[in-house]
Amino acid sequence: MRTVEWVDGYVRMIDQRLIPWELAFVDLRTFQEVADAITNMTVRGAPAIGASAAFGMALAGVQSRAATYEALIADLEAAGAILKASRPTAVNLAWGVDRMLRRVKTSSDATPDQIRTVLLQESERIADEDVAINQQLGAYGAELIRNGDTVLHHCNTGGLATVDYGTALGVIRAAHEQGKKFHVLLDETRPRLQGSRLSAWELEQLGVSYDIIPDTAAGFYMARGEIKLVVLGADRIAANGDFANKIGTYQVAILAKEHGIPFYSAAPISTVDLALASGADIPIEERDKAEVLAPYGLALVPPTFRARNPAFDVTPSRYLSGIITEKGIIRPPFEAGLRRAVLGG
Repeated sequence: MRTVEWVDGYVRMIDQRLIPWELAFVDLRTFQEVADAITNMTVRGAPAIGASAAFGMALAGVQSRAATYEALIADLEAAGAILKASRPTAVNLAWGVDRMLRRVKTSSDATPDQIRTVLLQESERIADEDVAINQQLGAYGAELIRNGDTVLHHCNTGGLATVDYGTALGVIRAAHEQGKKFHVLLDETRPRLQGSRLSAWELEQLGVSYDIIPDTAAGFYMARGEIKLVVLGADRIAANGDFANKIGTYQVAILAKEHGIPFYSAAPISTVDLALASGADIPIEERDKAEVLAPYGLALVPPTFRARNPAFDVTPSRYLSGIITEKGIIRPPFEAGLRRAVLGG
């Protein structure tokens, strides 16, 4: 089951705001609706929003009434700017838009209708590639998990965060499919509870042994010697290996370092942003304080109370044991390894 796909002229995606209580789909018929779905987290997860943005560009092509190549490109660039602005941190979003624009700009001799066909073909290619990439990434990462291990995971990086299969949870899924016996601890991941809602739901479907724990309990289980490995995702990886991920990742990294526990990020190469020298350059999204004060409409404190809600934090590369990608596990020094993985050679 795909998180996002093209169906009969529109984009269909799982509404992740409703899981685990309900598995429902939304149908989006304009690129503006796709942008809104990314902003309000109907769809989330760096690879999934990259694919969603690509499908949004295909919708923009359908929406455009342009009769010339130049006019259609102008409409697509305007749509791309709106899609890119829907969430600023995950680089896969801009990557998906830019890849679509690059593809159509190589077809300057095509008619607008031919360009629209190219847009759809390229968006579906991006989605198909995402599944294959995640399966390859999962196979590399599964080597890190041993029978009897307890693995800590933060946020959600499974099929819901991608088109299908998953990145860090794809590693866990691959190890499970290999027949390994292990246990997973899932940080609840406040304030939107991606760990306790989404990751637990996915592991329930797969039949993987797990427990949800409070975000503040990771150090407790590390100190007891229960956690043998940390595997989580990334939304943007800078050239030096610093990476942005769901808020709370940085403190998990520090705890893992203190307790001598291997700490890995799993992400496709499209998440690497060589244009940024370090994590200090990664833009961090600040979301509505209502997500903290009244998550999912449940008022925990009065709405007049003050709150701050960063969606991501940045973990310095010195805490990383390695970065699991579809091209293998990249280990320190990260700058050289990431450049080779992205550029080849």
